[in-house]
Amino acid sequence: MNSVILRTVTKYLIPFIQLYGFYVIFHGHLSPGGGFAGGAVVGSSMILYTLVFGLKESKKIVSHKFTAILETGGILAYIFLGLVGVFWGKSFLTNLATGIQRGEPFSLFSAGIILYLSLAIGFKVASTIVTLFFTLLEDDQT
Repeated sequence: MNSVILRTVTKYLIPFIQLYGFYVIFHGHLSPGGGFAGGAVVGSSMILYTLVFGLKESKKIVSHKFTAILETGGILAYIFLGLVGVFWGKSFLTNLATGIQRGEPFSLFSAGIILYLSLAIGFKVASTIVTLFFTLLEDDQT
């Protein structure tokens, strides 16, 4: 799009959208939200950037290789965190038996591995949304 106003507003708005997305990811165990919702918000911010500035500009910021690394890293982190309980002789994705301290109730680090699982899911969801959107745009241009 060639609107100077739209480009300027988008450029200043995207960091706040991403900050809110990471807030939702980090506080998902304390309030509504979590990895999926926060990842969707972060991924949507990149979709907004692509719609305003174009696919070529977006690929300069977020390449396919980067999103593939985030997707793979997110799922591997999730599986690894799930296996921590198995290594301790408990069930897959057990929370408190992993040895990670619970901390103070209602604080950021108060839920064992739940925060880390939300981070892994958030990275996976955000990168998958961006990858799917880029793939759809590339298929549309051919």
